[in-house]
Amino acid sequence: MTDLHPFIAGLPKAELHVHHVGSASPRIVAELAARHPDSKVPTDPEALADYFTFTDFAHFIDVYLSVVDLVRTPEDVRLLTFEVARDMARQNIRYAELTITPYSSTRRGIDECAFMEAIEDARKAAEAEFGTVLRWCFDIPGEAGLVSAEETARLATTEGLRPEGLVSFGLGGPEIGVPRPQFKPYFDVARAAGLHSVPHAGETTGPQTVWDALRDLGAERIGHGTSSVRDPALLAHLAEHRIALEVCPTSNIATRAVATLDEHPIRQMVEAGVLVTVNSDDPPMFGTDLNNEYAVAARLLDLDERGTAALAKNAVEASFLDPAGKARIAAEIDAYTDAWLAR
Repeated sequence: MTDLHPFIAGLPKAELHVHHVGSASPRIVAELAARHPDSKVPTDPEALADYFTFTDFAHFIDVYLSVVDLVRTPEDVRLLTFEVARDMARQNIRYAELTITPYSSTRRGIDECAFMEAIEDARKAAEAEFGTVLRWCFDIPGEAGLVSAEETARLATTEGLRPEGLVSFGLGGPEIGVPRPQFKPYFDVARAAGLHSVPHAGETTGPQTVWDALRDLGAERIGHGTSSVRDPALLAHLAEHRIALEVCPTSNIATRAVATLDEHPIRQMVEAGVLVTVNSDDPPMFGTDLNNEYAVAARLLDLDERGTAALAKNAVEASFLDPAGKARIAAEIDAYTDAWLAR
């Protein structure tokens, strides 16, 4: 097969499933760790590779939360957010919906207004400097229970506090022992306030978790949804209603949700007609980035340049960007692909 890495590197892209803290590069994690020397996180960027080697999903959550604990001031928040946008711009990511967990910061003592100001200041500065458009998904950390759900819903819907860039409401963290239906009241509040519903489901649990997310949380997209392929009726429902799956191949291997890349169910999803988008989840923690995830997906799906470009347009279609913005990025993808193939 043709080496698609050069093509992918220049391909305009949108990303829909990528976590704020989980996107911190080794350089930024090391800088934050040096600011807060009481942390167990290594201050040597090279040592972080070993630190980010996970035995299972539970271990990943433990490590992830240790990095979350490094973000303790509004200055930390602003630095992290702006630098994440810089890394995205280097990959030609034109638009991203960044999943942020404000509860993790506010419960650590960061003033909620200062938190909102920090992410918004970084968002506007990044768009002005890099041209990358950021929007926010505020997500509930499932492991923190209903108190975190109530707080996240309040932060996401309170007039004068809700940030301008917020478009959606999510649910992350472990799925085992954290049933989706209990979060229905908080998703109801968020949806009534005009936010889109994008919970994680079916990553480490079965298809029933995805059904619960659809029926109880009004999910418009599903984070991961890996186990959906075990239920043909669910796949048919997702395909019929154009409910996109936010697929993160390398993440699924790193957290042991899927044993090997060759066993990843992305092909089954596509063959069932599901709208599949490719994403990086927590890229530095998993030793990847969005460009690499496209290369992985292209190999698993036997795609050429046109097919890879179509995959990129799936993310644009499934995004919550306005119609004019979607049309602009889709046209840019087409123009880039045509020019590449004409060379």
